[in-house]
Amino acid sequence: MAPPTPLDASPHLLEFLKTLHSQSLTQEATVDWYSLPDQRSDAFDDLMRDKFIALDQDKCELVYHILRSINAKTVVEAGTSFGVSTIYLALAVAENTKRNASATARGRVIATEKEPSKASEALKNWERAGVEIEGIIDLRIGDLRETLTRDLGVVDFLLLDIWAPLALPALKLVQPCLRPGAVIMADNTVKAADKYEELFAYVDAPGSLFRRVTLPYEGGLDMIIYQ
Repeated sequence: MAPPTPLDASPHLLEFLKTLHSQSLTQEATVDWYSLPDQRSDAFDDLMRDKFIALDQDKCELVYHILRSINAKTVVEAGTSFGVSTIYLALAVAENTKRNASATARGRVIATEKEPSKASEALKNWERAGVEIEGIIDLRIGDLRETLTRDLGVVDFLLLDIWAPLALPALKLVQPCLRPGAVIMADNTVKAADKYEELFAYVDAPGSLFRRVTLPYEGGLDMIIYQ
């Protein structure tokens, strides 16, 4: 017997998410991950321009649970791609705001994506997702070192699902807005451990106010708490 879904979502949206994850996995299976161009090159950008590279479903479900448990109302996602994980973030934020009768707004997911064509696909996916996430996502297109310099508010949660060397710049931009107890999640921290060295050194430094643990998910998933 299959376990019940962990999401508060309609059958339509659950089926749509299942389809998106299936498409992402099918696409990833065609990529030769051991012979990729340099990630700083135009060739790498060209190769990844039409790729989902979506956060794995089990990781998305964990992130959803964390957002619900910390009652997150403002979330930043660094690396939106086709917007699959963004749907989970928006669902959680919408539910958290809904259960707070005194709330005057529905909450916000600040989603960042460098590639305009991916942002366009994300918008289409969010429209297909429907009213359950309507009005929640604030999409910012461009270099996150510019898009995350303004109007963040008090941030409850940060998802780092980007090219690993950009994880630390993203964290530093968001850090002044993090509330005590905010959660940061970084993906592929075992698979790309060498590229995360600067981030690890920063959050693990004595007196940093961060606490980090690596969770046993495919490719690695780090959970960082801001104290």
